[in-house]
Amino acid sequence: MSKVHRNAIRGDLVLSNNSLQRLRERRRILLTAFDSAAWAMALTFAVLARMDFDARMVRWGPLAASWFLVVTVYIALAWRQRLHHGRAELASLEEIFTLGSVIGGSGVVLFAVNAALTDPWVPRSVPLMSIFVVLVITGGCRAVWRVSDEVDRRFRPMDNSVPVLILGAGDGGRQLIRSMRRAAERGWNKRATDVSWEPVGLLDNDLSKRHLRIYGVPVLGTVADLQTVARAVGASVLVVAIPSIGAAALRTVTEAALASGLTVKVLPGVSELLDGRVDITSVRDINMEDILGRHQVETDVESIASCVTGRRVLVTGAGGSIGSELCRQLHKYHPSELIMLDRDESALHAVQLSIHGRAMLDSSDIVLGDIRDGQFVETLFRARKPQVVFHAAALKHLPLLEQYPSEAVKTNIWGTLTVLEAARDNDVETFVNISTDKAADPCSVLGYSKRIAEGLTASIAVQSSGTYLSVRFGNVLGSRGSVLVSFAAQVAAGGPVTVTDPDVTRFFMTVREAVELVIQAAAIGRDGEALVLDMGKAVRIDDVARQLINMSGRPCDIEYTGLRAGEKLHELLLGAGEPDERPIHPLVSHVQVPGSNGLNVLLLDPSDSPTTLVASMADMCLTMGEEVAQLSPHGTV
Repeated sequence: MSKVHRNAIRGDLVLSNNSLQRLRERRRILLTAFDSAAWAMALTFAVLARMDFDARMVRWGPLAASWFLVVTVYIALAWRQRLHHGRAELASLEEIFTLGSVIGGSGVVLFAVNAALTDPWVPRSVPLMSIFVVLVITGGCRAVWRVSDEVDRRFRPMDNSVPVLILGAGDGGRQLIRSMRRAAERGWNKRATDVSWEPVGLLDNDLSKRHLRIYGVPVLGTVADLQTVARAVGASVLVVAIPSIGAAALRTVTEAALASGLTVKVLPGVSELLDGRVDITSVRDINMEDILGRHQVETDVESIASCVTGRRVLVTGAGGSIGSELCRQLHKYHPSELIMLDRDESALHAVQLSIHGRAMLDSSDIVLGDIRDGQFVETLFRARKPQVVFHAAALKHLPLLEQYPSEAVKTNIWGTLTVLEAARDNDVETFVNISTDKAADPCSVLGYSKRIAEGLTASIAVQSSGTYLSVRFGNVLGSRGSVLVSFAAQVAAGGPVTVTDPDVTRFFMTVREAVELVIQAAAIGRDGEALVLDMGKAVRIDDVARQLINMSGRPCDIEYTGLRAGEKLHELLLGAGEPDERPIHPLVSHVQVPGSNGLNVLLLDPSDSPTTLVASMADMCLTMGEEVAQLSPHGTV
């Protein structure tokens, strides 16, 4: 087809589309006029049929009166039911049902009035016969209009349309196809460079749907036929329209689609589509949360916001991945004062900017300081009197801490003890210590230091009138230092992607889940406990790496480096002897943590050799649970 010919067709179609648009704008008037005419035709036909089609026997005056009465009643009922206002889609089941009830009601009124007359306007059977004739005329013409409109859209040549395959012939797929059709129609008068999505086929594993067509789009096969169907219809995009699809199934579909050269997009999960409406704007790119199967744990944050609202709240490590998101979420619940503490001035600038939209760094809500400085911490607590403390400040990179265990002692252990004692001495009501799954049966410096910090929190809980507890979770998707961030950078650089071991597994959670668990812990946690989120099944890191490579479309090698010092092949959420008790939330375990001996903690010597220091921490974790000596203020014996 020549460019001139194509442009001529486009011009004709634009004129046609403009005409259709003008008709739609006058929908109410046109439908009312058409239905009134349908009543005239139905009454005339019914009377003629009753008179054996002898027009000489028809009394045209009374017939006109009958038409005037029934149309008046019809228009009144139609107005009340908003029949002509576009409440329901043209020729939809809902509109046909409403149309039938309005026609039936109008016909019954005419029948009653006509029957009550001494000299009936028309034979008594005519009103009842007219009801069926009008329904056939009005319903049939509406159906023909809708079918022709859909056929027009279906075969309308679009220069910039993208052929799309849709996986899922259920409600999600049905609503998505309808939205794509409407979006293409609305965008017909836009720039010639605009791109629209054109659904060209459906895939569904339900064999009972193999002959199904949805708005003219056929089911062409199952997931097993993906490559063949995609090649046959020339599709370039696959949209997974099954919000409840599992992570394993999604990984399989994604791999097959990427192998076929298709871009994969998904509908959000069911929890994200609360209103049940699916349209083209709901479609988004696939992400690692979909692949990893991290279905959000819905914590009831709103109901426990009272523990934060109107209270003075301190967050240590406020510039970190967890701390910054924690500050953003807490800000929504309107604490009387939100104190954000960090030793990184750039991180404080970033978190203040994300919350307030500006970062002048001159307000009292940000505090620059180090939790290693006992005098500073005590002064801060005495001056600001926080009622709720979220302790997120920590060193967390496992390989680095293996080289420098003294730094883990100074920050993760002594720093935590300093904050705990200041909280105790200043009557903090709720203290939440953020821990890690590496504290369960620890074998690394990070795990040892976090396990001891959990024990210190439990010990202070015994001495304080407030509630002191820990929250333990695994890797946070997208946080700084996360394996996903490292993999993405390696893929962007062309590889290789480094994986420690082909069988290594890890637990993952989203930042939102982590923060909501921390906030909820402030309300449901009990003294000395560690709250542990049920994070589902552990994920093979090798699978994550391969999936990221596939999603990037870039060929990259995977290099196995071997487990580093202190790394486990498989992480645990609960240590040996820790029962899985869930008394409050079905997905949150409550673990009673034994206390750490504070005097032993203070006797740790950072000047010892790394080997000696690590051995001391390991021994301390083994002896946790013994009688805890009285801790002295500010880290002094």
